[in-house]
Amino acid sequence: MIGNANSYLPVLINVAYLISAVSFIVGLKRLSSPATARSGNQLAALGMLIALVATLFDRQIQVSSYWLMAAGIVFGGAVAVYLARTVKMTAVPQMVALLNGMGGGAAALVAVAEFFRGGARAGLAVDAGATILLGTLIGAVTFSGSLVAFGKLQGIVSGQRYVLPFQKGFNALLLAAIVLLGAYAIATASAPALVAVLALALLLGFVLVLPIGGADMPVVISMLNSFTGLAVATTGFVLHNNLLIISGTLVGASGTLLTQLMSKAMNRSLANVLFGAFGAPALAPIAGGVDTAVGTVREISVADAAILLAYARNVIIVPGYGMAVAQAQHEVRELAEQLERRNVDVKFAIHPVAGRMPGHMNVLLAEADVPYNQLYDMESINPEFDRTDVALVIGANDVTNPAARSSPGSPIYGMPILDVDHAAHVIVLKRSMKPGFAGIDNDLYLNPKTTMLFGDAKDTVHKVIGEVKTV
Repeated sequence: MIGNANSYLPVLINVAYLISAVSFIVGLKRLSSPATARSGNQLAALGMLIALVATLFDRQIQVSSYWLMAAGIVFGGAVAVYLARTVKMTAVPQMVALLNGMGGGAAALVAVAEFFRGGARAGLAVDAGATILLGTLIGAVTFSGSLVAFGKLQGIVSGQRYVLPFQKGFNALLLAAIVLLGAYAIATASAPALVAVLALALLLGFVLVLPIGGADMPVVISMLNSFTGLAVATTGFVLHNNLLIISGTLVGASGTLLTQLMSKAMNRSLANVLFGAFGAPALAPIAGGVDTAVGTVREISVADAAILLAYARNVIIVPGYGMAVAQAQHEVRELAEQLERRNVDVKFAIHPVAGRMPGHMNVLLAEADVPYNQLYDMESINPEFDRTDVALVIGANDVTNPAARSSPGSPIYGMPILDVDHAAHVIVLKRSMKPGFAGIDNDLYLNPKTTMLFGDAKDTVHKVIGEVKTV
């Protein structure tokens, strides 16, 4: 009976892996809609749990200590629960960057460990060696690059560009050295050579991401996400694990598609993001209400803004990173509810690159229980601005800048934007006139239809709500 049970075990493990793979695919599909994203995430997590349990019973995997594995699972799970409960929504992009890095780092370590387990003693076949080399290279680049992205998003590293002298040539030399050392490591089973490859790959990831400006971090995060998937897939080939190959391919493909969509949303190629990034030093803030060479910034009081909103027929709210920083999403939802009670039609306009990561605004508004049917993407909402009484912009900057349409010399020229300037009235809620990530002034603020409401988003929206109630 025991022998029969053991003979069925590989079949059961493969069935479990198949169920996990299907869970990943369906979960990823459900992540495409805010209405189903939560259940999709739960389904994918369940698939990962099934895969983890099945792997523990896989006889083909040599486990030196189940206690050590259990300790790792408990410790890692505890850290994950702590982070999930304590990390602020504004810090989610940083956490995603770290998660990308951990995935890439793990893949690199597995590849190196596999080399030491077999290759360093007996040599490696070319295909196995090439797979280990790719896993080490991609994983290490992802790890160090993600740490730099985390540092830029967290403010530990400046969001400005740091371009080394002969940057492209230096990168090319690094890559050539990695390939040559990798080939030597495979041919001679040299452990020091592979360690050198790992070190140089870590340096390559660092110098690749460091020159990229903070404005491009959403694209960089999605790109590093695709790198993580590739690293995991190569690890699957190293370990002969089909589930790792499938899951890594899914992550790599989805990350690549997302990177392309993000680049398209900014009307820039990926090469331009990597080598011509935004991130010029920010211009000096301009105090509200002062004249400039081309126009006047007009301020509006909280009471006047409340009257304008309360008596509008329709209002489009445009959230941006300023709303995320102020944690004002709950107040914004309450404002929308107060306006709806006055029979005002309220919609939310979501730009693809608003915030610090893809879907950042959707997550924030979903956390505040804003109905999904009120969230509109750029293509759906832009025709509505021509028929809108008031566009309320909360902390969004570059994604509303008309210079993207009218100024060929602007760094953001050609980038699709939200057409808020087409509304009858525009109220912009900001702390100051400080430019956004692109480091350029926003022509919208000088538009005769635009009025500025300066102050902290959370506090100011709360005051507007109070005024709306008394109108």
